[in-house]
Amino acid sequence: MSREDFEDAVRDALDEIPDELAEIMDNVVVLVEDEAPPDGPELLGLYEGTPLTERTSWWAAGSLPDRITVFRNPTLAVCRDRDEVVAEVAVTVIHEIAHHFGIDDERLGELGWD
Repeated sequence: MSREDFEDAVRDALDEIPDELAEIMDNVVVLVEDEAPPDGPELLGLYEGTPLTERTSWWAAGSLPDRITVFRNPTLAVCRDRDEVVAEVAVTVIHEIAHHFGIDDERLGELGWD
């Protein structure tokens, strides 16, 4: 799958986020990178930032945005075809957005999103 098609899949996954959730996402950017960091090559996505549930008065509107990164090559490596890639991207986007809302991996596992 080309990078452009992969980015379209990420964009489509973001479009599926319910409006009421998208409206309360705050100061977060979603990026596509080809490779995961060397210390996490098995990662399909990564959330970096301060979850909404942990932001206090010290967290200012001028803070750098949180980052959600979806990793293209690791995703392509675990998927057999385009349909699997699209489905996996959707799960990855939801998983990382959940971290933005303060939901940890344990809870995501309980909810079936691990």
